[in-house]
Amino acid sequence: MEIEISTIGALIGLILAIVLIISKIQPTYSLIIGALVGGVIGGATLVDTVNIMVGGAKDIISSVLRILTSGILAGILIKTNSAKKIADSIVSTLGNKMAIVAIAISSMILCAVGVFVDITVITIAPIALAIGQKTNINKMAVLLAMIGGGKAGNIISPNPNTIAISENFKVPLTSVIVENIIPSLVGIVVTILLAKFISLKKLENITNSDLSEDTNEKLPSFLASILGPLVVIILLSLRPLFNINIDPLIALPIGGIVCAISTGNFKNTREYFNFGLSKVMPVAVLLIGTGTIAGIIKTSNLQSDFIALLDATNMPIVLLAPISGILMAGATASTTAGATIASSTFSSAIIDANIPPVSGGAMVHAGATVIDSLPHGSFFHATAGAVNTDFSNRLKLIPFEVLIGLSMTITSVIYYLIK
Repeated sequence: MEIEISTIGALIGLILAIVLIISKIQPTYSLIIGALVGGVIGGATLVDTVNIMVGGAKDIISSVLRILTSGILAGILIKTNSAKKIADSIVSTLGNKMAIVAIAISSMILCAVGVFVDITVITIAPIALAIGQKTNINKMAVLLAMIGGGKAGNIISPNPNTIAISENFKVPLTSVIVENIIPSLVGIVVTILLAKFISLKKLENITNSDLSEDTNEKLPSFLASILGPLVVIILLSLRPLFNINIDPLIALPIGGIVCAISTGNFKNTREYFNFGLSKVMPVAVLLIGTGTIAGIIKTSNLQSDFIALLDATNMPIVLLAPISGILMAGATASTTAGATIASSTFSSAIIDANIPPVSGGAMVHAGATVIDSLPHGSFFHATAGAVNTDFSNRLKLIPFEVLIGLSMTITSVIYYLIK
């Protein structure tokens, strides 16, 4: 007999997980508790609920493995100062007159080559704050330029979100990345316009205490810094160009090793591996938790009820993809968790609606950037800390972040409809 969990049970479990996350309970445990409660309330026995949760976690393991290996590239880019050099080169090239453009683009590129979005903001912040003070740009405009640039880069990056989506929709990683290039470009334009608008406001100024004291840090050359990410791009491009499949599990670590060699830091790879693992481990563990709640949701009637709701309101079925990304990312305050739950839960329904898997995955991913930075998630606080601002000031940026995410999501939907 097939186990079926009620929509009410699944929703109660998801809401409980959200409440626990907001209450500062560890997110992975919050998701596991929510999954357990949702399954039992939804009509499954305790044994069946646990089996569904375990099955959901198993479904995510291939993504977790690839995410763990992606930490090699991210760790080496950060520890060799390659990430900082890439950002510094872009800012220096564009100059003070295009400060906001430079900050946004450097954040976009850094995130796009494989650095996680929160670490991207933390890495660029010292450079961005220095140029912001020099050009008399307020702190909130600088922060929005970094966040918006990171969002734009996030949807075209070989990062945990994209890996999870490509796995759940069973499409090549490069295909999901390429599909969102145009939405990403729209996102960076909207980011620059909004950041310039905010720069005209009388908001929190950048002071000397906000600036980094380490101004003589030795950085590698730009070519050495960018070589590793270029190798990753080339390796991942072999599949669409020549039908040679190099899995991200292989391509990302190779790019990291190349970066370590090109910057003359190969002898420190063991240290960099440990650092990279420390950065991806929280994401990997979080995804296991998302797998448990995704298993419950997938087994429930939520998919069919959601589609019925779209029909009842005469909304096109294509909106299932972006709306699921928006809601799940907002619920977990995480692009990665939101994209994972949404793609794992709704991928079958999206494909059954005759939406191509690549387009469906891209729309889910874009949607997951709309309300992913709410205060019950770590990104909100990490980015506030990066520029030394308080809760209320950081909160003021959320409407602008929503606009950036919506611009990319709407573009992703339009791109699917017209192509």
